Amino acid sequence: MVQKVSSTRGFAKVAPYVIPALDRAVHRLTRGKVLLSAQLLPGVVLTSTGARSGLERRTPLACMPEEGGRSWILVGSNFGRTGHPAWTHNLLARPDVSISWKGEDIAVTARLLEGEERAAAWKALLGFWPPYATYQARVEREIRVFRLLRKQAR
Repeated sequence: MVQKVSSTRGFAKVAPYVIPALDRAVHRLTRGKVLLSAQLLPGVVLTSTGARSGLERRTPLACMPEEGGRSWILVGSNFGRTGHPAWTHNLLARPDVSISWKGEDIAVTARLLEGEERAAAWKALLGFWPPYATYQARVEREIRVFRLLRKQAR
């Protein structure tokens, strides 16, 4: 049911405004322990630096965890809207970022996936959350897919 609703154009119009605002508020109130959207899909709060503004940006995002907490896949679906989400531009400009994952702040490096690596990740993503196929069919752009890799402690 949730997957069906999240694939609708109405959801795509409303969700980008409502879901992140609720997620940020609940995440702040619970000191990073709870993300509402993570009740449906695993989620992180991405802290990046604005590509143009240079300001810190906190963005709640669904993710697909990999390798037992060593890496995460982020999808720039923008709920099937035409443009790439702003956070993807930020990652391309400044890939060294951090995420809040289950209440823990983790330094990561983002890498845009391309070619065969992207194709393999996309296949896994469609098994993980089938509405991504609907989002991709709705837009002409190729949806950006990033892998976030945990930085090694020094």
